[in-house]
Amino acid sequence: MTTLRNSFAQGFFGRAFAVLSAANAAAAAVEGHRRPKERDLKTLGINPADFPRV
Repeated sequence: MTTLRNSFAQGFFGRAFAVLSAANAAAAAVEGHRRPKERDLKTLGINPADFPRV
């Protein structure tokens, strides 16, 4: 049971860190009048093709 909890915690915190990092990178790109990287948009659940319309 402990192994299951540890893997869940690692997955949760890893995913949370990835989302926060992608949000930070995307915000910095927008503030710098640049287009965010597709990888960051996909991590945030944004379709890169739809980004210019957002």
